[in-house]
Amino acid sequence: MTLKLEQVTKKFGDFTAVDKLSLSIPEKEMFGFLGANGAGKTTTFRMILGLLAPTEGTITWNGEKIDYSTSPYIGYLPEERGLYPKLKVKDQIVYLARLRGMNKKDALKELANWLERFKVPEYAEKKIEELSKGNQQKIQFIAAVIHKPKLLILDEPFSGLDPVNVEQLKEAVIDLKNAGTSIVFSSHRMEHVEELCEHLCILHRGSPVVHGSLKEIKRSFGKKNLVIHADFDLNFLENFPGVVKAKTTVEGIQLQIEREETAQQLLQEIVDKGFIRKFQIEEPSLHDIFIEKVGAAYA
Repeated sequence: MTLKLEQVTKKFGDFTAVDKLSLSIPEKEMFGFLGANGAGKTTTFRMILGLLAPTEGTITWNGEKIDYSTSPYIGYLPEERGLYPKLKVKDQIVYLARLRGMNKKDALKELANWLERFKVPEYAEKKIEELSKGNQQKIQFIAAVIHKPKLLILDEPFSGLDPVNVEQLKEAVIDLKNAGTSIVFSSHRMEHVEELCEHLCILHRGSPVVHGSLKEIKRSFGKKNLVIHADFDLNFLENFPGVVKAKTTVEGIQLQIEREETAQQLLQEIVDKGFIRKFQIEEPSLHDIFIEKVGAAYA
């Protein structure tokens, strides 16, 4: 059940929102879309779902086009929330579940399970408008997954949530993935993509600037981060050969270095200058990669 996008382009008049995007999204794993606002993430999702037709290119899932016949197998959490405020949670979810081919009894049973999991069983009888934004988000999430989709598309699922609700939703998403659901999600929060995704694509103005497995992307970036905490001034290292960037912190300094050998040379430089509390090489973060590939202006 691989999702494939081949040379997909979407134009609105003279504006190109997505430009020749080719991706293969593996089955039963989580794939992350990163990009600044306006990068083309939501437009891509709407094309995958068949809500927008590509100007050029093809989108297939398991070799077939996505249309109304595949609707029972796909779940979608849009970035803009779209629940009926005057409806009770129970009636809203049953209505949406039946559109996906479920019967009322199964939908109510699944809803009860999810509300119990989110520790809010009493919400079934509440109107949507009576809930906080974070809890409305949980109900919208339940609506997207109630029918146990094989492909789940989440557009900024964690936006506007407090840390406790983010963790609850993250755990639910991970459990769905482990149960065999293929998940595609967008975020501008690098740490969420880094934590959850094996493969990702960074979009910039509708084009992929980075695409592949997270491990390979980090490895091919080449540069490393070096964190040094010491009881003496480290600012002189900013101009050391092989140091690309430097940022002073309360405890010491964070350096971006060209290669691991630079770390060895830096250690020799400081080893006899005083007490060193921390000297640690770290993989580049997605944030580092994003800034370099897309530019600080769009981060």
